[in-house]
Amino acid sequence: MIKQKVSGTVYGVVLNDHASVCKIGAEVLEAAPYKGTPKAPAMYIKPANTRVACGAEVALPDGAASLEVGASIGLVMGRAAARLTRDNALDAVAGIVLAGDLSLPHASYYRPAIREKCFDGSLPLSSVKPLVDLSNLVLTTEIDGQIVESRSLAGLIRKPAQLLADVTEFMSLRQGDVLLVGVSYQAPQAAAGSKITLSAEGVGSLSFTIAEGVAA
Repeated sequence: MIKQKVSGTVYGVVLNDHASVCKIGAEVLEAAPYKGTPKAPAMYIKPANTRVACGAEVALPDGAASLEVGASIGLVMGRAAARLTRDNALDAVAGIVLAGDLSLPHASYYRPAIREKCFDGSLPLSSVKPLVDLSNLVLTTEIDGQIVESRSLAGLIRKPAQLLADVTEFMSLRQGDVLLVGVSYQAPQAAAGSKITLSAEGVGSLSFTIAEGVAA
């Protein structure tokens, strides 16, 4: 039985998979304002107001017509950790969560997307599951019963252990913190009334719905 809970800060990373880098285009990343692909993990925070549980109803922010649904896996820290190595990084992980990293559609990663990524309810999370082999884990996104995306974590640029090592090289993680391993660039979109189910074999599923109105 997993006793660890998500009780700390949730961190995410962008441009951590080859498909997303290809989709945004090398010529775009090499030009201003990016001037190159990230040399270190390009991170953001999903604050406490974003977290909701499986079965939640997530309200569209005022004026939004749809949301991007970024399926991800979160590494839940079982202890405080700093300067981990690739060889020992996963020893600090207590379990994993399925995560629906919701965003308002946006094209640029140059400036922090606070409004786009931090609205209320924008991070549905499953309960904490046992850590499994993530090397070829496939995440499936269904919207209204139709599969709209299926992607393997084999495509990650920084695999989970390496990502943890690179992040903890410059900052500490605490027990209960979560590190999301990355989402697709321009992930599938869902509108009000949609039911979303995220799943991964051996991990389980996470379901939630999108509703009209401003999140309370």
